[in-house]
Amino acid sequence: MDEVTKKRIKNLQEGDRRALSRVLSLVEEQDDQAFEILEHLFEHTGKGMSVGITGPAGAGKSTLIDQLIRLVRKQDQKISVLAVDPSSPFSGGAVLGDRVRMQGHCSDDGVFIRSVGSRGKSGGVSFATRALLQILDVYGSEYTVVETVGAGQSEVDIMNLVDTTVVVLTPESGDSIQALKAGMLEIADVFVINKKDREGANRVAHDIEMMLSLVPSESQWKPPIILTSAQSGEGVAQLLEALQNHRGYLNTLQVDPARLRRKRKAFLYEMIQTRLAGYVEEWIDRDPHRRKALESTDEPNLYKMVKEGIAACLKS
Repeated sequence: MDEVTKKRIKNLQEGDRRALSRVLSLVEEQDDQAFEILEHLFEHTGKGMSVGITGPAGAGKSTLIDQLIRLVRKQDQKISVLAVDPSSPFSGGAVLGDRVRMQGHCSDDGVFIRSVGSRGKSGGVSFATRALLQILDVYGSEYTVVETVGAGQSEVDIMNLVDTTVVVLTPESGDSIQALKAGMLEIADVFVINKKDREGANRVAHDIEMMLSLVPSESQWKPPIILTSAQSGEGVAQLLEALQNHRGYLNTLQVDPARLRRKRKAFLYEMIQTRLAGYVEEWIDRDPHRRKALESTDEPNLYKMVKEGIAACLKS
């Protein structure tokens, strides 16, 4: 690691916002020093609380987070948001830019918001998202919120990333039972029924409560069901209280071994896949004929390259 990067890491640990932006970019772009940076920072993580906000598209996740930011800042605590958006098929960057909905906080030094591309991951959780979460922890964010793409049934990956998972549903979407059947019942630490003023909110809450009673669980934590109106901010204080209660519950356990194993395994797989993808790119670029074969339509050459590429990665 060069001296400039070491200085940036030191400044990051002291809460320097410029250093944070630069270190985040280095890791997200998978710079040569990215893995070394993460290894160096690992021992300084675990101080802040990470929260995943997931649920069907249009459930009001961004507006809910906007209200959560306001409440956290009233308590004079730092909060960061990683808004995971679908990746551009051309640049790999985030497309929708959910942070546009949170522009009211752009002048607040206690708030950091960044859009992150999902990099083709169905659940919206890429290696970069995991890595950036650790960096924000070291930076000193008391709360770091990850807002997922909103792909519905593929959202369960978030549970292997954060401390607390919040599943947001709406009364009129008709997706509540389908979402729960798809696995969200198992991943939720907190349920939020947003747009509580609309017809059917209490019915959705009752459906969730009924399904929770039917699912056996070894955990002593019973996911609370909170009704909110993100536009007005109603119910958001109860949501923040539920998040704090869940953090307290996790602290009494010291650590949940099963949850920790899932998170470590997921991160390990992401790092290996990311590093192997880098090796493949380097291997292709070393020989102009490989790049030419990749861009041609001659499939037999591609099959040959697959074998050679696998062998090269194994040697690395």
